[in-house]
Amino acid sequence: MNTPALRITLVSETFPPEINGVANTLGRLSDGLRQRGHWVEIVRPRQAGEGPASDDPALLLCRGWALPGYPGLQWGEVSMHKLLRRWSRQRPDVLYIATEGPLGLSALRAARRLGIAVVSGFHTNFPQYSGQYGLGLLARLLTHYLRWFHRRTAATLVPSASQRLELERRGFERLALMARGVDACLFNPARRNQVLREAWGLGADDIAVLHVGRLAAEKNLTLMRPCLDALQKTYPQQRLRLVIVGDGPQRASLQQHLPDAVFCGALRGEVLAEHYASGDLFLFPSLTETFGNVVLEAMASGLAVVAYDEAAAAQHIRHGHSGALAMPGDQAAFIDAACWLLEESETLRRVRLNARQHASRQGWPAIVEQFEAHLSNAYHAMPGVGEAAGTTLAIKPGSSVPRG
Repeated sequence: MNTPALRITLVSETFPPEINGVANTLGRLSDGLRQRGHWVEIVRPRQAGEGPASDDPALLLCRGWALPGYPGLQWGEVSMHKLLRRWSRQRPDVLYIATEGPLGLSALRAARRLGIAVVSGFHTNFPQYSGQYGLGLLARLLTHYLRWFHRRTAATLVPSASQRLELERRGFERLALMARGVDACLFNPARRNQVLREAWGLGADDIAVLHVGRLAAEKNLTLMRPCLDALQKTYPQQRLRLVIVGDGPQRASLQQHLPDAVFCGALRGEVLAEHYASGDLFLFPSLTETFGNVVLEAMASGLAVVAYDEAAAAQHIRHGHSGALAMPGDQAAFIDAACWLLEESETLRRVRLNARQHASRQGWPAIVEQFEAHLSNAYHAMPGVGEAAGTTLAIKPGSSVPRG
């Protein structure tokens, strides 16, 4: 490891074993940093079944409050003075704040008071989410707060070029691109399981139409019904089955509107990977993603992905080559793209092969190295640190490479 070992604190309202994209990313990053020799402290809310305290010196648990209308997720709350006391005794070199709620705000204030470098991440598109939960009037205030929050950090890491452009338009500054990776050994077509497909009522030549994700309003899942209807109408001779992996507030409603679909609940690890690999076509109609980790997981599993042309899909799918894209919000184009993939069996086979080949090159080690560089840049840019080390590393927005 070329970068000297750092004391790094990750602050997040969600963390494994919770199942969502932010938790998955933070878990991968923390494991990768430790493997590269860094000391990593986690500050997060207590999860279900955890006690009030932890004996682990690298873990600080705080109180959590459930998010209204979003069961399973929570805000964290900890006093700034508690963090000041802890970090005065056990000072981190740099903080990474992944979530901007009360926990993240307390961590930001404490770090600024102590002169600790802070890097933030833009993981969740809360201004767009707010409209889905009847909070449209608060979207402008929320954007103002988020802009204020991220301007007080050395850099804000965003996962896709489209997200960076959107935030630049809203007046955010010091944005740097840091993509996401995928474990191509875990998510692998070799895990395809015909016994599982038979449990779904499908033979070897039938089509499993898969969706993986949180079943919530912001995921635009109302498009699943008309898309499935169009596929069945266009290919009446083809047996199709919609398989939905995930849980969330819209599950009961979706089960009512999609009575023939298989609902598998939330899965993780090898069981999740087996479900991916046993699918054929992957529908991802969300319009609110900062990235969308499931797109890369589906591609690595050898599925043909249909998605809107933004976030991870725009970054990783070449339309007609490794998947099919539609202009954001164009439902007819999304449905047409899904139908096109099933037009010829050779088209589907070729797209699935290309998707696997592309995703297998998007490993986490390179992403962890980028992340390490951003944290190191922020630490060495603090007054007195770069001079003491004999060099100054400056943060260059959009770059993941330290520059001496």
